[in-house]
Amino acid sequence: MARYTGPKTKIARKFGEAIFGEDKNFEKRNFPPGQHGNARRRGKKSEYATQLMEKQKAKYTYGILERQFSNLFKKAQSAGGITGEVLLQLCESRLDNVVFRMGVSNSRSGARQLVSHRHITVNGEIVNIPSYSLNEGDVVAVREKSKSLQAIDNALASNSNVFEWLTWNEDKKEGSFVKVPERLQIPENIKEQLIVELYSK
Repeated sequence: MARYTGPKTKIARKFGEAIFGEDKNFEKRNFPPGQHGNARRRGKKSEYATQLMEKQKAKYTYGILERQFSNLFKKAQSAGGITGEVLLQLCESRLDNVVFRMGVSNSRSGARQLVSHRHITVNGEIVNIPSYSLNEGDVVAVREKSKSLQAIDNALASNSNVFEWLTWNEDKKEGSFVKVPERLQIPENIKEQLIVELYSK
């Protein structure tokens, strides 16, 4: 599947926050890109522009392109419950995101690569589809042959995040997707209601 491979700092500056994780370049230049980025801009964004920007932020954050994101929204809409919340839960349930949350990779793009290169198993079987949707109780692990990868060891050593909806066994290099996270357990700064309003037009 195609994915965004352009300059990440430029995108982070567009949204005013480091949506791809720690970024030293963004910290130095945390104002919008472009010739007049550091100048105060006049005019108020339209409602549509605000909603569109929030959708773009969510897409870039999770590394999902438009068609797939649109399909996730339709799935969230038909699932019942609060559509915006379900949408984020579907994003969080993706295999690449869970690998990232478990600390096996320092970034979602790195986690996506680990999955694509067959380094990750789900319930003992190799799964190389980053968008694979996990169910409660699924066991996600580093493939036996890949447990000695330096990149994985470095990521796990620097990871300090703990999520109530995930477990991780450092010795076995495997964890469980205990349950779908509630909205309060998802740390992303995304106003999902704006995305719902945009798609509902």
